[in-house]
Amino acid sequence: MKNTISFFLLLLGTLAYSQNLVKPNVLIITTGGTIASKTDAPLIEGHELIQAVPQLKDYANVEVEEFVRVGSSRMTPEIWLSLTKRISTVLKEKPDLKSIIITHGTDTMEETAFFLNLTHISDVPIILVGSMRSSNEISPDGPANLINAVRVGISPEAIGKGVMVVMNENISAGRDLIKSNNRRVDAFASTEIGFLGFVDPEKVTFYRTPSKAHTLHSEFNVYELVSLPEVEIIQDYAGLDPSIFSYFLNRPNQGLVISSFAGGRFSAGFDQVYNMKANLKPIVISSSIKNGRIMGTNPKDSPVVIANDLPANKARILLMLSLTKTSDVVKIQGYFNKY
Repeated sequence: MKNTISFFLLLLGTLAYSQNLVKPNVLIITTGGTIASKTDAPLIEGHELIQAVPQLKDYANVEVEEFVRVGSSRMTPEIWLSLTKRISTVLKEKPDLKSIIITHGTDTMEETAFFLNLTHISDVPIILVGSMRSSNEISPDGPANLINAVRVGISPEAIGKGVMVVMNENISAGRDLIKSNNRRVDAFASTEIGFLGFVDPEKVTFYRTPSKAHTLHSEFNVYELVSLPEVEIIQDYAGLDPSIFSYFLNRPNQGLVISSFAGGRFSAGFDQVYNMKANLKPIVISSSIKNGRIMGTNPKDSPVVIANDLPANKARILLMLSLTKTSDVVKIQGYFNKY
């Protein structure tokens, strides 16, 4: 009898061990943000954040690495560059990783997602996730978002979809994410193109694949860079003083983005833009309207680049990366059309 019980316990242990082995391996990289916050308290450490969601172990073998601990309003291009390099190193060290989940604040989540979408040269899914409520508020959304992010990351269909963001049971392409509210849990929308898919209790479902180039098909290899070109954004408004534009033109930046009115229309302060010579620094025209698109094409022999449907914050990122390859306006416009 004693031997029978021992054999049974050994069998159970073996089965549990085997089940653990077949679970996919996932790395969660934490960077801070609301998902790691408590009201009127410092941001919590990355491991503590993950330990508060033990259900994650039901889906994957989870490792945690704290990369930085900041509110995302303090995110910088330097951190983006370091994060991209760290992801590349981790994937070389741990080739069995099924996906990497990045916890992130919501203020700059759409920017970090787009940057990684253009610089993560791999088909291993990267999922960004955050929350709109602090962890000690009533009904915090962080735990459910984090579990759903892992579920998306280990989904076979996630491979080849580029960098994605999972919030409020929606799956967004990193390129198309838009933050549209400061407080609500459904603060993140996608562009008019729509979400990639949804996370339901029963399963993860994808309905489309991003059509713009990304990740493995990106030309922007930044792994050897120590810094990124400086690009600044100017917001147009009624009665803008032309000297403001002149000021930014003469600053030590390598390019500018103008956040214009709908359709690319300007105040009188930017009248000189379309008459400038092509040998100036590139000037990207974007729309300040959510879901806005710039119509037409860039004028010949001018420094103007049309952002198409990219808002100013993402147009800035693409211009920075484009400038690591070329300063030729025609070629840069090609990148904006492709990505």
